[in-house]
Amino acid sequence: QVQLVESGGGWVQPGGSLRLSCAASGITFSLNAMGWYRQAPGKQRELVADINSGGSRNYADSVKGRFTISRDNANNTVYLQMNSLKPEDTAVYYCLAAWYRYSYWGQGTQVTVSS
Repeated sequence: QVQLVESGGGWVQPGGSLRLSCAASGITFSLNAMGWYRQAPGKQRELVADINSGGSRNYADSVKGRFTISRDNANNTVYLQMNSLKPEDTAVYYCLAAWYRYSYWGQGTQVTVSS
């Protein structure tokens, strides 16, 4: 059974930082592309960042220079380091694992940025 478990969300003031983690099980982690998506109330889910099996990264323009995605294949975990957070980063953040036609989602973790 595939499980993606996100953690690290919470409340932070503007300008603050959070680090999200997504621990995967039930997949061959190193073969999967991993991604972070987010969904704000009333908006569609959008890509934040992804990293393929070779380590190549891709970021949404809105987070470039502030967020960093990384992966630890030894521990089956993908991370999202979020710095200089803004109120518009408030959303539920979801982890995605993808390999060929297979894809799996985590349950999401809430990130709230407000003063």
